[in-house]
Amino acid sequence: QVQLVESGGGLVQAGGSLRPPCAASGRTFSRYALGWFRQAPGKEREFVSAITWGGASTYYADSVKGRFTISRDNHKNTVTLQMNSLRPEDTADYYCAATPRLTGSSVPYDYDAWGQGTQVTVST
Repeated sequence: QVQLVESGGGLVQAGGSLRPPCAASGRTFSRYALGWFRQAPGKEREFVSAITWGGASTYYADSVKGRFTISRDNHKNTVTLQMNSLRPEDTADYYCAATPRLTGSSVPYDYDAWGQGTQVTVST
């Protein structure tokens, strides 16, 4: 089992950038695909991005495509979400997650390890 801890959230103006990293513990980190999800107040958790176990393929929700970039470093056991051109509608708690499905998934149910979340607030 892998344990995940996010950091790097915060308050940013619209158009700005954030790069929250997610650090993982556990020797099996490279055996997991990783994803980022977000949940705004009163809304369901939604898929943001995923990356396969080796990092060869990445996937994005339409709402963030072209603005967000996911990457991973299997030597440092980290996964990072570079968020550019942030919009007020990106405001949410952001969670990283790990799934044994090596090709990744956009379905929260497929992930069996979750971080505690980091808050991102985008002001106008």
